[in-house]
Amino acid sequence: MFAATMEIVKRSDVGKFVVLPKRWIVERTFAWLALSRRLNRDYESIPQHSETMIQLAMIRLLLKCLSNF
Repeated sequence: MFAATMEIVKRSDVGKFVVLPKRWIVERTFAWLALSRRLNRDYESIPQHSETMIQLAMIRLLLKCLSNF
């Protein structure tokens, strides 16, 4: 369905802060999804229900962003 490529970005073992490409976007999105109560624990027994809950959470986040315009 989607033609996407995945690039794994390793963390450096250097003791200083380094911005890694695209990694912060994924971590930020996971943090936003963790705010949803239904996604905080694994309540759903059917994988399609979990996928639907993720889609609903992202729709809610996008609508919240659009309402700020």
